[in-house]
Amino acid sequence: MKTPDNAMAKFEEFKNKEKFSKDDRLFYPGISDPELKPVLTEKINLVADDFKKLAAKGKSTDKDYQNAIKTGLERFSGLYLQLDRERVCSYFKELMDIAGLNNSGGHLNYFMYGFDPKKSK
Repeated sequence: MKTPDNAMAKFEEFKNKEKFSKDDRLFYPGISDPELKPVLTEKINLVADDFKKLAAKGKSTDKDYQNAIKTGLERFSGLYLQLDRERVCSYFKELMDIAGLNNSGGHLNYFMYGFDPKKSK
């Protein structure tokens, strides 16, 4: 897998931007519990760090990134009922776009719906 040349800068941009705030483009009202915002931000920024480490290797595969997604999603498990899962998934998709990854290996579907709809056909 070839990570785009500007990925490292994009990962840093991602980490530095405000997260879980109101976003009219996505019709997202912002996080309902402001005390969770720094906790969730830290967890999603750890995923950005994981992706950045994989990109720095230069030899990471789709599977490596998919495993990082799985690990990153597991970090949210203790907060699952308090989450806006759609917003969390949108951040993962943004990181996937930065890395040039086309699919999560079913991890985002499983996180969102409890199963991978592609495998239940």
